[in-house]
Amino acid sequence: MLDDIEKTLWAAADKLRANMDAAEYKHLVLGLIFVKYISDTFNARRMELTKKFSDPQDEYHLPQATPEDIQAELEERDYYTAANVFWVPEAARWEVLRSSAKQPQIGKLIDEALTLIEAENPRLKDILDKRYARAQLPDGKLGSLIDLISTIGFNTDAGKARDVLGQVYEYFLGKFASAEGKRGGQFYTPASVVKTLVEVMAPHHGKVYDPCCGSGGMFVQSEKFIEAHGGKRGDASIYGQESNPTTWRLAAMNLAIRGIDFNLGREPADTFTRNQHPDLRADFILANPHFNDDEWWHASLTGDPRWVYGTPPAGNANYAWLQHILHHLKPTGRAGIVLANGSMSSSQNSEGDIRRRMVEADVVEVMVALPGQLFFNTQIPACLWFLARQKSHRKGEVLFIDARKLGTMISRSQAELTDEVINRIGDTVAAWRAGLDAYQDTPGFCRSVKLAEIAEHGHVLTPGRHVGAEKVEDDDEVFNEKMKKLTEKLGEQMAKGAELDQLIRQKLGSLGYAF
Repeated sequence: MLDDIEKTLWAAADKLRANMDAAEYKHLVLGLIFVKYISDTFNARRMELTKKFSDPQDEYHLPQATPEDIQAELEERDYYTAANVFWVPEAARWEVLRSSAKQPQIGKLIDEALTLIEAENPRLKDILDKRYARAQLPDGKLGSLIDLISTIGFNTDAGKARDVLGQVYEYFLGKFASAEGKRGGQFYTPASVVKTLVEVMAPHHGKVYDPCCGSGGMFVQSEKFIEAHGGKRGDASIYGQESNPTTWRLAAMNLAIRGIDFNLGREPADTFTRNQHPDLRADFILANPHFNDDEWWHASLTGDPRWVYGTPPAGNANYAWLQHILHHLKPTGRAGIVLANGSMSSSQNSEGDIRRRMVEADVVEVMVALPGQLFFNTQIPACLWFLARQKSHRKGEVLFIDARKLGTMISRSQAELTDEVINRIGDTVAAWRAGLDAYQDTPGFCRSVKLAEIAEHGHVLTPGRHVGAEKVEDDDEVFNEKMKKLTEKLGEQMAKGAELDQLIRQKLGSLGYAF
């Protein structure tokens, strides 16, 4: 049901943007969804308080209070902030904006409402993007967008409002990433890739960190995983960093709309040169850095303590990310990183030496080769690195998984990993880590390899190099049956070819050609 709602909303919203670029339009749409969310949760709390004030059995009961008294009490902000609900000033409430939606100055009114909300809620300082007054939408389109977003959510239940609006927000993030193509991929990691990382990492509790968090998808999926496995929202502490200011705001809204507490640093900033969490040591780190970034280096990074395994080349940040992440892991921590396939085998500019030292230090735990066409922004083949500072099991071994052939096309240009494939990868890693009999090397899919053998292959970590070929069906009966059918088919085609050859000869003969 919600899937249908999402598709309908997207189709309508996309139509309203007319000729506006998707990169600009997304901020208008997602910002309004966020305002609708905080208004819905505010109204839900307001209705809850109204019942409490009138209930003689409730601690908040107001005996002999007049309707005017109750209305005045409902405007006390402490009742809302105590319940972790954003305080929304009257002029910034959704119904006030909706009532003015058709006015020519609606863009200015929205910007003013966002300014009021930020002033009343320090947690939202500098997060809300005030660009509505200068939006280049045709007349009436912004008002129509407000009317459309008014159909989302449930004012009577804060939990439903959060879940529905959160899912719509996430869906729209993905659709905008697809619409933007290459640029969109810089703020959004495809859901199936995030799910795979989280399924293998299994972040049940503790500090979760993403040093290049984009729009916050890793955190959202981590919270979903925790709740699905019996935990509760808040069991994990969220730490992130993002250099792009607009994407930093998207992440903050994405987390706030789900009621997730977060620390994205004081400001958007470059992770390498302006690390916002220098003293953090995380239990789990998940990241999808920009592939093969060749503009990351700064002279101030020379001799940086993060380069334990060697100084990364200035022309590629892959091994800078790997070492930054290892630096921020607790001794018992685990990390999962998405990188370009070249990171597994490159020997240029010291990368091979750094990889060798990492393998010899036994910090590489699992390598997964991914199918192509998973990402919006690049066709570069990608892989997953899973690192562990101190392995509790399987010391001196690396698990290789080759999932290159396991993608499912969902459009002409986009593939994904199904839940079945994600679960298979997660279950395989879990069984391997625990040393269970359920784990078995599977030719063509997975294999556990000793460090000495990896060294024999020049410390190349490409799964295809290690898992071997997929087992070929060798059942004689199956082979004979297939051979029989192919032989029959070949006979039919040869007979048909002979008939056509004879017909052509007859036609040419009637035209006077002799053979």
